Amino acid sequence: MFFSILEMLLLAGLAGTTGWFLGGALGAFLGALLALLIHGAMLQWKLHRLEQWLSTPVLRQDPPWQGVWREIAERVQRLLRQQQRLAAVHQKQLQDFLQAIQASPNGVILLDEEARIEWCNDTAAVHLGLDVQRDRLQHIVHLVRDPVFARYFAQDNHASEVVIEGRASSALSLQKLSVQLHAYGEGRSLLLTRDITAVAQADAMRRDFVANVSHEIRTPLTVLSGFVETLQSIPLGEDETQHYLQLMSAQSDRMQSLVVDLLMLSQLEGSQLPSTQEKVSLAALMLQVTTEGQAFSEWMANKGEGPVHQLEFSPVPDVYLLGARSELLSAVSNLVSNAIRYTPLGGHIQTHWSSTAEGLVFAVHDTGPGIAAEHLPRLAERFYRVDRSRSRETGGTGLGLAITKHVMQRHGGELRIDSVVGQGSTFKLIFPQSRLVVDLD
Repeated sequence: MFFSILEMLLLAGLAGTTGWFLGGALGAFLGALLALLIHGAMLQWKLHRLEQWLSTPVLRQDPPWQGVWREIAERVQRLLRQQQRLAAVHQKQLQDFLQAIQASPNGVILLDEEARIEWCNDTAAVHLGLDVQRDRLQHIVHLVRDPVFARYFAQDNHASEVVIEGRASSALSLQKLSVQLHAYGEGRSLLLTRDITAVAQADAMRRDFVANVSHEIRTPLTVLSGFVETLQSIPLGEDETQHYLQLMSAQSDRMQSLVVDLLMLSQLEGSQLPSTQEKVSLAALMLQVTTEGQAFSEWMANKGEGPVHQLEFSPVPDVYLLGARSELLSAVSNLVSNAIRYTPLGGHIQTHWSSTAEGLVFAVHDTGPGIAAEHLPRLAERFYRVDRSRSRETGGTGLGLAITKHVMQRHGGELRIDSVVGQGSTFKLIFPQSRLVVDLD
């Protein structure tokens, strides 16, 4: 700018000097004035050229200018490049932030001052059944049509969360969502959603577990208490006393079995995974299972005054399983004893070992009444019984399949159940190849 002013003064002085020689003082004044007008016109033209250059979408990188105008253009370009780099950094940070929110397992919704949706991630859209594009700038209460949420939103205090049903709920499974509003900025709100279906199911299972344990223990205790009161208050003969004592012993055994299974489940859930160093002989394991199964079938036959079951145990492969012997014995024995317990006397029960692409498979097939399809997904739950009366009559605690499922999970395997009403059932244990060892000695 200093050089531009100096240039103007020099031009005015040169024109004034020339005018002085040609026309005296008036000539000097007119010459200087003409020089200033010409310089102003040139300056205006250069400013107009600069304005056109600045107004173009993409600035020309090398304008054909000289002097101060070129310096101005270069400084503008440097500032523009700095702003572009800064904007790119901020854009990258914003994209990273949005990607992080998108990857969150929780739903995030940004609401403006009037509770309209400004932005939400995909998780929130799935939780609440929203369309990210279509529902933008829509009022959140108009989209989440839940009375519980509407009352919660109308409150002044949102310090706590509220539980509502998610859009993924169905007649068979209910999705539970925890939602909470957080104020931020100038009147804006942040709505967070969290899927707590698994937590709610776990709480329900714990409540059911406590209720079932209480019920299972209360029943034999009630019987025992009644027998004790009878023995204390009524004089009985030797035969009657022995009969009552036998009944009391049966109830005591039932409670003992229940406590043993509960302790087994607690141990499975709280202990470390079984080691892969201990080798369990499959032949020795099945020998014990066979002996116990035959004895249990004879006991059932004597109690029911009918024929024993037709037990068919297939040959056992010469392999070893890596894991805890007591757990593996419990898993295999539970399937065999369950088949005997629920198959009518004289029925046929077959066990079979086979090698597949998934691993070693142990299958138990029975000719019992079969299980309806709606019961299959819940069979491995604690205390879940299809026929409660028959299970109690035969000494079942309702924990056998739950123990088996836990054992298989701890050994990297799987429990599968196939059944058709009237055609019997097939229970399978799939052991992974990593748990199998062939003894070459």
